Amino acid sequence: MVVALLTLIICVSTPAQDILKLLNQFDNDSEVVVANQFFDELLKDEFIDENVSFAEGTPVDSLQQQVWYWAAEWYYDQQQYVQAEQYALKALPKYHPSNPEKADCLNTLGCIYVRMGNMKQAVHYAKLSVEMEMLGGDDDRISSSLNTLAGIYMAANQAEEAESIILQALEHANRVDNPERKAVILGMASEIYHTLGDDNKALPYAEEAVKIEKQLGRKPKLAIRLSQKGSALLGLHRYKEAEDIYRQILPDLKESGDYHSYAIALNRLGMALLCQERQAEAIPYYKQAAELFSKMGDLYNEIHSHRGLYESYWTINPDSAKIELDYFNLLKDSLYSHSTAETLSRYNAEFGNDLLLKENNEVKQAHRRTIIFAIIAILLIVFVAIFIIRRIRSHQQQQMQELIHEIEQLRLSRDETVQPITETTEETVNPVETIESSLQMERTEERLFLMHVIEVVNTVMPSGNLSVEQIASELNMSVQTFRRRLQEAAGETPKAYIQAIQMERAAQLLTNRSDMLVSQVANLCGFEETSSFSHTFKRIYGCSPTQYRDRK
Repeated sequence: MVVALLTLIICVSTPAQDILKLLNQFDNDSEVVVANQFFDELLKDEFIDENVSFAEGTPVDSLQQQVWYWAAEWYYDQQQYVQAEQYALKALPKYHPSNPEKADCLNTLGCIYVRMGNMKQAVHYAKLSVEMEMLGGDDDRISSSLNTLAGIYMAANQAEEAESIILQALEHANRVDNPERKAVILGMASEIYHTLGDDNKALPYAEEAVKIEKQLGRKPKLAIRLSQKGSALLGLHRYKEAEDIYRQILPDLKESGDYHSYAIALNRLGMALLCQERQAEAIPYYKQAAELFSKMGDLYNEIHSHRGLYESYWTINPDSAKIELDYFNLLKDSLYSHSTAETLSRYNAEFGNDLLLKENNEVKQAHRRTIIFAIIAILLIVFVAIFIIRRIRSHQQQQMQELIHEIEQLRLSRDETVQPITETTEETVNPVETIESSLQMERTEERLFLMHVIEVVNTVMPSGNLSVEQIASELNMSVQTFRRRLQEAAGETPKAYIQAIQMERAAQLLTNRSDMLVSQVANLCGFEETSSFSHTFKRIYGCSPTQYRDRK
């Protein structure tokens, strides 16, 4: 069932061939006729509500601005975020600085980076969008940009900051008649208060959003609002009501192709069943959610899936529970290493100060002492931030050195023969020994896989083509399979693991080949520029390649 579902995702996520062909053609020549054909296709797919047509002689920049912006929106809807990012970044410089539509492109980029997990960029573009909309004074557009910013803070687990922003968004939304926008903002407010643990506030917001969506007759959006209501019901311990809601909306979410919301609903249905002590029923829902989140690269929600599996297995199968707990801890550590909380805090402070300057400029001028204290506080924050950054870098350096040591041990043991596992007769089967034998086999397979990766990277290294795609190809794997296998075996991303192999090889050459120039070592390790090699080496080993060789 899961395989079939994943296959369906791939099919849904693949762009229509006509649209893809027109985009490629437009990128090559940017002609008016191709632009018009592109928008005709979007209209046929009901992606836009009315046709867009350009007259002959329309400036190329205007054509590119509109086509590339809508290409970004279309790819985002298809959940192909890399392509969406590329087109949005191409469209952005085509806007005049004062063009209010530029805020739409900035807003889209913010949403794209949320899905890609790059919260620093997400906040940056969402903040720029808010600033532009504030200058424009359109309450509907302001509420939309504020809602996006609140959603980004929610994605970064900063619900306290999101609360004040979403309340501002509601104030602006209440000044205009746009029920579609209001339903979205109400749903976001419900999620924020649910995250804050105040489900007595979350539930009314969700119920109001559900009421609006029913009046609008938007079935896919109604499913999302019901999901938000279900979350509030879970928080209020009304588990059976939440279960009924999630069972109702799962088919609608799947049919609409919104697999991210579908996977979240699977997680929450698992939780509703688990809270009713129906562990065995919860397991398949958590499993489906974990596989979908892994495929999407949504580390945060995947962690929740594995935690649910651990809790579900605890009284049923302790061995499986232990495996899920280990995987949960692995993902949690990985999420910590990619944390952007510090960056978000900095942007939050900037956003708050910007609004304060705009609204209370005269008051600030009259209280210079407050500004002095603020400067002192900022300096203290900068000092603390520098200290934290150094601690994080030191921790990352230590992790990389440990990984390099593991790779060195694997390389040295590459020629060791793996002993076959002896089959046991039926009379002598011991359940504990069988489990231990199975785990040993898995560890052996992971070790052999890592040895193979090291061998391939070392072979390809002198060519300098060490992209994840190239290494996966050399291993006869898809990029996604390679990422998953390496994560399971080493707990690292392909990029980090490849770089660790490069550095292990560099240290080996510097130690054993005293006659070799640093530039030659750099080239053999896949670096085109010696300066880039030296910078990377010093970041990991804490000294330059020459210093390392002298010490050795």
